Amino acid sequence: MERQEQAAQDVFRNRVRLRHLYCFVAVSQTQHLGRAADRLGLTQPAVSKTLSELEELAGTRLLVRQRAGTELTTAGTRFLQHALRILADIDAAAGSVTGETALTHERIRLGALPSVVPAVLTDAVLRFRATYPEVGLDVRTGMNRNLIDQLKADVLDLVIGRMDDPVAMESLWFESLGPDSLVLAVRPGHALARTTRPTLLDCLAWPLVIAATGSIPRHNTESLLARHGLRLPDGCVETSDAYLGRLLAEQSDCVWAAPMSATRRAMDAGGLVALPIDTLGTEEPVGLLRHKDRTLTPMAEALADCIRAAAHPDAPRRNQAQ
Repeated sequence: MERQEQAAQDVFRNRVRLRHLYCFVAVSQTQHLGRAADRLGLTQPAVSKTLSELEELAGTRLLVRQRAGTELTTAGTRFLQHALRILADIDAAAGSVTGETALTHERIRLGALPSVVPAVLTDAVLRFRATYPEVGLDVRTGMNRNLIDQLKADVLDLVIGRMDDPVAMESLWFESLGPDSLVLAVRPGHALARTTRPTLLDCLAWPLVIAATGSIPRHNTESLLARHGLRLPDGCVETSDAYLGRLLAEQSDCVWAAPMSATRRAMDAGGLVALPIDTLGTEEPVGLLRHKDRTLTPMAEALADCIRAAAHPDAPRRNQAQ
């Protein structure tokens, strides 16, 4: 067995080429064969063929191809870390030979769950821009697993997200910013807001706005109802866009089931009120995610500190390092 493994490693060392690594990294970062092909200046069939060659050399599947895009396998996630390191070393070697020391303005790449945009993310960005207006910010929102994949693929430097399963969290640090509970919010003039003790069953009599399928807030909503022998009715509006959820709840009789982080700013402004319904058990820790093997720049650390301050606006400013 050891002889076979050694032979397979020898084949990989002798036949793998930089084009395999560049192609794999491009697909991992864009999560799409077509976008990777555009980045590399190749056709999509050429990209697909190069990936197939790499997987044959590796002896395992590295990417799962789907109609909507691609997703790293466990083996692909491990391989990506090495591929990124190799390409970074090659770039550094090229710079040392040519003597190029091009000056670039720093740009921090931040990913965030849509639910944290109205409160935590907005406050954090405003705090950071007030102190470091010269530093660029590239902010992207998305589902938790996609953000984690982009963090691992070095597309993002920091993520405001949630804990995931151990395989997904491999090679990542998670720093909790506190629990994020589910809230059922309505406009102040809503009939439920005038009810002394509204119940979950009462809420189901009104149009519901809920998180998208596959998200943790959606799972928490369904679990909360199931514990009371209830299920989601037909005709719900499903969205992870916190802005849309807020507008629908403020301008209609919809009941918005969303994390506290998504509703906090609207409730502080008086546009929404939280119904006095027990949602115990829906708490999920939201936190900062970063890669264990990558050192954040001082500006990225400063942004992380702004995120902590935004998550705990009443707490004194503090510095934390993993």
